[in-house]
Amino acid sequence: MKRFKIITTALFAVTLLIGTSSFAQDKMMTDKKKEKMEKKMMKEKTVMVGGAAMYPSKNIVENAVNSKDHTTLVAAVKAADLVETLQSKGPFTVFAPTNAAFDALPAGTVATLLKPENKKMLQGILTYHVVAGTMKANDIVAAIKKGKGKATLTTVAGGTLTASLKGKSVIVTDENGNASTVTIANVNQSNGVIHVIDAVLLPAQDMKKM
Repeated sequence: MKRFKIITTALFAVTLLIGTSSFAQDKMMTDKKKEKMEKKMMKEKTVMVGGAAMYPSKNIVENAVNSKDHTTLVAAVKAADLVETLQSKGPFTVFAPTNAAFDALPAGTVATLLKPENKKMLQGILTYHVVAGTMKANDIVAAIKKGKGKATLTTVAGGTLTASLKGKSVIVTDENGNASTVTIANVNQSNGVIHVIDAVLLPAQDMKKM
């Protein structure tokens, strides 16, 4: 009986040792993977937006949540249940309004849009800022020149935006004639590109409701 206890104890010790070793190896592999990813991110060509580096290896949502200038946009994307969409393969071209752009809307507009009963309208407004495919700044400029000063961009929402040039700046105008300026272009993402704009774009039908 005593011998059996000794053997059992020994087996338990060996099992514990193997388990501990396995855990240590798993942790080491995780740490190495993390270190490898961190090194890869350090080599990436990033753009600073809202005080944070935007990494081309991350998707639109993963980058946007780190920008202090886009907290309202992120809150709207979450309220509209569009997180999964904007994390998908895409690719998408997103014209991303800053917090200041949302603040410039009539008082109470953002709070109203964030209400659950207005989710459909919010989805329409947010997807109005999204164009299917990847359109870098040079692509937009090329389209403007081809269109002799103007380029019509069809949004995911189904409406249209008009792109034009003012000096060296790209101007994006909505269906109501309200213009926004691209302040930071070519913020590359793993599933597309973001262009930061200084005004919220609104489809014609939503303007009438507000």
